Amino acid sequence: MLSTIPLLLCLLALAVSAQPVRQAVSQSSAAVRSARAQRAGSEDWLLWGGENRDFLANAAGLADSWPASGPKRLWSRPLGDGYSAIAEENGVLFTAFRRGSKDVITALDAAAGKTLWEFEYDSPFTNAFSEKVGPGPYAMPQVVGDRVVAASGTGRIYSLDKKTGKPVWFHDLYAEFGGTQLQFGYSCHALPYKDTLIYLAGGRGSAAVAFRQTDGAVVWKALSFTNAHSSPLLIDVDGQLQVVALLADEVIGFSPDNGAQLWSYEHKTPNGLAVSTPVWAPGNLLFIASAYNAGARVLQLNQSGGRTTVKQLWSDTRLQLHWGTAILRDGHVYLSSGYNGPSFMTAVELKTGAKKWQERGFAKAQLLFADGKIILADEDGTLALCKATPEKLEVLSRASVLESIAWTPPTLVNTRLYLRDRRNITAFDLGR
Repeated sequence: MLSTIPLLLCLLALAVSAQPVRQAVSQSSAAVRSARAQRAGSEDWLLWGGENRDFLANAAGLADSWPASGPKRLWSRPLGDGYSAIAEENGVLFTAFRRGSKDVITALDAAAGKTLWEFEYDSPFTNAFSEKVGPGPYAMPQVVGDRVVAASGTGRIYSLDKKTGKPVWFHDLYAEFGGTQLQFGYSCHALPYKDTLIYLAGGRGSAAVAFRQTDGAVVWKALSFTNAHSSPLLIDVDGQLQVVALLADEVIGFSPDNGAQLWSYEHKTPNGLAVSTPVWAPGNLLFIASAYNAGARVLQLNQSGGRTTVKQLWSDTRLQLHWGTAILRDGHVYLSSGYNGPSFMTAVELKTGAKKWQERGFAKAQLLFADGKIILADEDGTLALCKATPEKLEVLSRASVLESIAWTPPTLVNTRLYLRDRRNITAFDLGR
């Protein structure tokens, strides 16, 4: 149903997860590490999905349960419309929201939520279902070096000084590069690689673009495809670094150094509404999923002499991942499956596609993993703490903590959890 489509846009960006890249070859491992953005502290949350885009937070000391009213609320304040996720660095939060016809990128004091700076710009965008879900923005402002970089629903890219919020460079993916104009809003998160930021634009000849981080200069542009809402992921295939992109009609791999396409595999999502981030797993296994009966599949990639081969291990059209995140643990993927009707927390064996269990009890949800537990935030405003194994889902605590549509994935730094819905942003303490 068209009325359910914008749920995809939770960004959020919508939507998902990747396993840390591990490679026996030390040089390849070092290359992957250097390709990621440098982190100021081990507990910071700078990028979409965290350092490895896998929604695994490096945190410990979480409580095993909460009171019936929920975890300790540290502060809450009005913010504004939108589904932009929350970045954090050294006690400063970065997110984006809507004010009238303008998008606003903001920095907040993490201790109390006080505004430190704002940068607003005209963004006269209304998505195709705005009367119910609002206009966005959807993409998270990412911290890359001394910059905060964010995208609007119309593919306008701003790189700001992270201390002052002053713009340093700007690009318009639609006007400059003929990008795919997404009627429900652009929500792609740039992939930091070496000294570049790789964006998916869509279109012909410049569907993927690498900008130099310092000044926004175009380092390379390449490829032709119809873009979707998913964000690119860096993987290592037998010693070769590749970028994986889940698109409207296919999933592809290309070189992060020049954009040369390395492989493709068909995965058509109606209306081009693929949102979730691919999941990369040991054994060169790639999990991709979307909704609208496109379903999920696992591909096995192998590379030799610069040539990549792709083998599908399984597919399941009933396994629907709308805009949520997926968590990979011990050869299994945990996700909130469903898009128009009931949603089920689901455990899937990665190699076989076998569903180990499916449980009702939550609306569509975003997931984050930390300290051996899954933090679940569903669209109805329920926050839950769970333990998930291939045998069962154990709900340790749950509470209703948000009021309006909540599609934004949670951010966890140490034991502080940051959540937002379409009205407010709230901080909780999840510590023991």
